[in-house]
Amino acid sequence: MNSFDEDVERSLSFFTRMEISDIKDLCKKDIREAKKLLAFEVTKLVHGEEEAIKARTTAEELFSSRGISDNMPNINLSKDLLDINIVDLLVESKVVASKSEARRLIEQNGISLNQEKVKSAEQIITNKDLNNNSLIIQKGKKVFLKIIFE
Repeated sequence: MNSFDEDVERSLSFFTRMEISDIKDLCKKDIREAKKLLAFEVTKLVHGEEEAIKARTTAEELFSSRGISDNMPNINLSKDLLDINIVDLLVESKVVASKSEARRLIEQNGISLNQEKVKSAEQIITNKDLNNNSLIIQKGKKVFLKIIFE
């Protein structure tokens, strides 16, 4: 999906058996659909059709208005970590590499918790933030992580 628009047509000709005229039409008509097809075909080539289908489904679920998928990346953390500062949670869950990165992203509205923008680096994550013992962290537009507290 991150391919440059001008590279999609050529890439589809390498990775699919579509006719060139059909590829050109698709790219002119709907470049996003062409990119989705390219992502599917490359994933299928590298990981197999079953994984490509799973990846496509996950992407559709995550980038829909729900922002939740059964196949989304997840980690398990101890419930002892509850009542933790959001910055520390982001570092602990490896969503960010450092506390300074976490603070910067929060200041720039780049972190969401359960689809709500995190407004303060001082926010404390409590049991009230959990839904079925888990929460969803989103970094930017493309990184999603489900944290399950056990």
